[in-house]
Amino acid sequence: MGRAAPSDQTAPTVRLAEAGDASDVAELLSQLGYPCTRDEAIERIAHLREDPRHYLLLAEIDGHACGLISSHTRYSLTHGAELARITALVVARSCHGQGIGRQLLREVERRARRDGVSRVEVTSNVSRTEAHEFYRRCGYADGSLKFVKTLGD
Repeated sequence: MGRAAPSDQTAPTVRLAEAGDASDVAELLSQLGYPCTRDEAIERIAHLREDPRHYLLLAEIDGHACGLISSHTRYSLTHGAELARITALVVARSCHGQGIGRQLLREVERRARRDGVSRVEVTSNVSRTEAHEFYRRCGYADGSLKFVKTLGD
């Protein structure tokens, strides 16, 4: 993955990820703690691009990937409205502190408003306390607990 050097003058651009971004997507997912090969990333990108209710956005500085965010929109029975769920957000370690994560969140929020969505949710691992503080600073409030069960055959 091309590393973006910190820059006060170059703002990140955010765009939809494409198959050609698979190596960068794999590296960013690995940094998030979800190891992924380039071939797996190609499949995941294709899967998300086929569904208009999914967004996989890539942030770049000077043409180098520096972060990604994915979201999925669905109807919530309990809220009686569409909601967007952020399913991944990661900024390259070399680019922390440049406002990239906040810009990615804002882009998902902008797209959600455009699509008539009234609520955005995000789940963060209980051990990621720095991420929790980041979300709070960005206006997200603590919500429900999440319970997970891995299904095996």
